[in-house]
Order: sequence, then structure tokens, then C-alpha cells
Amino acid sequence: MKHKSKKISFVASKSAGKVSGIFVRPDRADSLLVFAHGAGAGMQHRFMEAAALGLADNGIATLRYQFPYMEKRSGRPDPKPILYSTVRAAIAKAKELAPDLPLIAGGKSMGGRMTSMAASEESLEGVRGIVFFGFPLHPPGKNTTDRSEHLFQVTIPMLFLQGTRDTLADLTLLRPVCQKLGKNATLHVVEGADHSFYMLKKSGRTDAEVLGELCANTREWAKELDR
Repeated sequence: MKHKSKKISFVASKSAGKVSGIFVRPDRADSLLVFAHGAGAGMQHRFMEAAALGLADNGIATLRYQFPYMEKRSGRPDPKPILYSTVRAAIAKAKELAPDLPLIAGGKSMGGRMTSMAASEESLEGVRGIVFFGFPLHPPGKNTTDRSEHLFQVTIPMLFLQGTRDTLADLTLLRPVCQKLGKNATLHVVEGADHSFYMLKKSGRTDAEVLGELCANTREWAKELDR
């Protein structure tokens, strides 16, 4: 299904200047995801584009946006304060674009983590929940839970969408973290998916099928936030 998209821009911070974004709103939207990209690829990466369309098919509008370093085509992510301010600026822009839609926020890998880290320092006004498309719990081969510590300061529900082959999130470590987070955490595991939710041919499932599952699961979780 095709959905109309709109290119936008907003000020990420006084020091970083403007960044660009893409707003997609389906005809019957019931929520809006402020959707941040991962560390190594911007908002137009094929996963981000496919996810935005899949979410639109499920009634979720999206505002994808660039972090300043990606806007400038730099290989090094911005300092965390700039990343946090960009998250907040994107949320403010989303409210301006669709004041009638309930907000959720999050992103792919680093984008989701920066959203939750911003929320751990100060609540994200108007945001009802955070969704992680692959939470990067640790660097590859360094199985620690240090990156999860801030999650216990987040006061809104969080959805973790994770693959069993994700080398950035050992599920034997992530599951206990989610259990400790209690009612604020929902973990949805995709058997055979890696950190980018790519599937091996022998799994019998396609990447597109898995992405459809992620988008549908996000919709059901978002609906539960209203109850």
C-alpha cells in the first residue's frame, strides 16, 4: 500500500542547526512514532523506509529524522547531549505535525537507545511509550548489561523487539533485564533474526514477513497503552 510522505526540517539544537525528516501519515492513523535511525545508516536506509511503510499499513504514522552527524555525512555520532536534544526536538516537531495523534518514540538500535537515555534524564513530554527495533545491549562479543542501567530510570512502557541471532543483545542477559523492569517492559523475540532482522534462508521466513510481524506487534503494543 502506498502512503503519502512529506519532507520536513527542524532545528536539532542551537549548536547543531537544522536536520531533515520524513513524515508519513496513513489515512487512518491512530498513533505517531518518532522514529530515529541507527548509528551507521540514516533515515533513508532500506530498513527505516520499509518499517515506516509497514507501520503505516498498521495505522501508525512515523516521523523519521536525521541526527546532525548523519545530516552532515560524518561517520562519528554526535556527543550525547546533541543526540538527546535532537530526540526532544523531533518529538516537538511531531506534535506540531500531528497534534491529534498519541505519540510513541524510539528507533533502530542506537536511535532507540538514545531515545530511552534522553527519557531517563528527563521525561519526554507527551510520549506514552518507547519501542526498540533491536536494543543494542552491548558491543559484539562484550556481553555486559551496562547499557541497560538507564532503563530503570525510564517511567513509561518500553517494547523490545529482538532477534535470537542479535550479536548486540544476548537474550540470556536481556531477558533478566526485562524481568527486572517489570510491567514497563515487553519483550518480543523473533526466532532466527539478527540485529537488522535479516533471516537465513533455511529459516523458511523472509525479511519482509518478519518486518510485518514487528510492525503488527508494535501496533498491538501501542493499542494496549490506551487501556
